[in-house]
Amino acid sequence: MPHIAPVPKQPAGHDAPSDESPCDAPPDENPCEKSWFLPPEPSAVSQAGRIVRAQLAQWALHEQIDDTELLVTELVTNALHHAGGPVRLTFRRPSRHGGIRCEIEDANPVGPLRRQSREHDEEGRGLHLLTLLSRCWGSHRTSEGKVVWFELHTRVGSV
Repeated sequence: MPHIAPVPKQPAGHDAPSDESPCDAPPDENPCEKSWFLPPEPSAVSQAGRIVRAQLAQWALHEQIDDTELLVTELVTNALHHAGGPVRLTFRRPSRHGGIRCEIEDANPVGPLRRQSREHDEEGRGLHLLTLLSRCWGSHRTSEGKVVWFELHTRVGSV
């Protein structure tokens, strides 16, 4: 199993969230930020899950691990499926609203599209999961593609 080392986050301007977002602004700059590049291959999904578990455990955010892992692996899967290139996974803690913010950046500038899924469909539930499990979520274009992000509240005693 290859080791994925964190990479420094390159400075970038903050774009406003898309209309899909119930949040009003991106998070403040925060010294508690970690970022990793994931390879453009299916194994990146399980690697992202391991990163979530390790990083949130290090930050003692044990109660957020399951929801965060589910949402991150869903978004990494979508990024690999639709963009095909490397993916950057970033965590910020705390977010502007006191929780954790997760970002998945890929090279495809097209934002996420909502669609109706039927009972036995294998696709089409990712944005529904984001809406159900996150405090808020959104996406914005970057000079190299897009970022899809979500925030989860940290529970009392988790920080």
